[in-house]
Amino acid sequence: MLTEKRLSWKTVPLLLIGLLVFFLYLYFLGLGKIVDSLQSTNLVFYSLTFIVVALDMLFYSLAWLYFLRPLSVKASLKDVFIFTWIGNFVDILVPAESISGEISKAYLMSKSSGGNSGKVVASVVSHRILNMTITLTGLIIGSLLFIVNYPLVISGFALIFLLFVTVGTAIAVVFLIIVCTKESMTERLSDWILRFVKFVSRGRWQLTNLRSRTREMLRAFHQGIKILGKNPKVLVLPVVFTIAAWSFNLLVPLLVFVSLKYPVSLSVIIIVYSLSFAVRAIPIGVPGDVGLAESVMMGFYIMLGVPSNISAAATILTAISTIGFKLLVGYLAVHWVGAKILTGNKR
Repeated sequence: MLTEKRLSWKTVPLLLIGLLVFFLYLYFLGLGKIVDSLQSTNLVFYSLTFIVVALDMLFYSLAWLYFLRPLSVKASLKDVFIFTWIGNFVDILVPAESISGEISKAYLMSKSSGGNSGKVVASVVSHRILNMTITLTGLIIGSLLFIVNYPLVISGFALIFLLFVTVGTAIAVVFLIIVCTKESMTERLSDWILRFVKFVSRGRWQLTNLRSRTREMLRAFHQGIKILGKNPKVLVLPVVFTIAAWSFNLLVPLLVFVSLKYPVSLSVIIIVYSLSFAVRAIPIGVPGDVGLAESVMMGFYIMLGVPSNISAAATILTAISTIGFKLLVGYLAVHWVGAKILTGNKR
C-alpha cells in the first residue's frame, strides 16, 4: 500500500503534464464541437467497449497462463487474471510502460505460486515477445494499408514516424530473443547491471549473495526458455489467445465510432490503433504515455479523413474505456490482493 501511494504521488505531475498537452491539443481543435460529438454518443453501443476490454484482458491472461503451465508453475486463471490487471495498473502509473508491469506480474506470480522465479520470468518474457511480434505484424500491415490506400494524404513526417516506431518495435523483439537464447550475453548484462549498482552505492551494498541468486535465477530462466523452445506445440494456444486479445483491442475503437454514428473502415482502425498501441509500449517517461499515444491516434485519424471533432471524441472515449477502465479495475485488484495478504488468505 505504501509503495502504491509513493508511486501515485511521484507520477501525478507527469500525468498532469501529459493531460495538459492533450487538452491543449483539444482546445485548438475546437472544444465546442468535440463536446457536441460526445453528447451524441450512443451509450448502449459504447457500454459494449467495457465488455470487450474485459474480454481482451481475459484472453491476454489465458495466453500467459498457457506459458506458465508447460513450465510447471502452479497458477489458477483467477490469479493470472488479477495479476494481469495489476500489471496494467502499474504500467499506467509508472513511467516505464510495459516494463514495470511485467516486473510486478512476475513478482506476484512467484510469491503466489511458490514456484521458481526464473521460470515465471521466462513465461513473462516469452509472452512479451509473442505480444510484441503480433503488434509488429499489425504495424507492418497497417503501414502497408496506409501507403497503398491513402497515398494522397501521407506525409514525409508520417512515413518517418511509422518507420521509427516499426523499426523500434522490431529491434526490441530481436533484443529480447537474443537475451532468451544467449546465456553468456544475459550473464554479462546482469554483471554490468550489478557493477553499476555497486558503483552507484559506492560499495555500501554487498552484492555477492545477490550475484549468486541472480545467476541461479538466470539458469532457471534459460531452462524455462529451452522447455518452451523444445515443445512448439505448447505455443499454439498462447498464439491463438494473443491474437484473440489483439482482435478485441481493435474492436474497441470500432464500437466507439459506431457509438458516435460515424463508422469507419477496418483499415483505418488497423493503421491507427496498431500505431498507437506500439507507441504506448515505448518507455518514454510519461505514465501510461498519457497525451502522446492519444495525440498520435487523433492526428492519424484526422490525416485519414475523419473530422477533427469526431477524431477527438473517439480518442477520448477510447482512452476512457481502455486506460480509465484498466486503471479503475487494476486499483481494485491491488486492494483485493492487499486485503488477502493482510488477512493471511493466500497460498
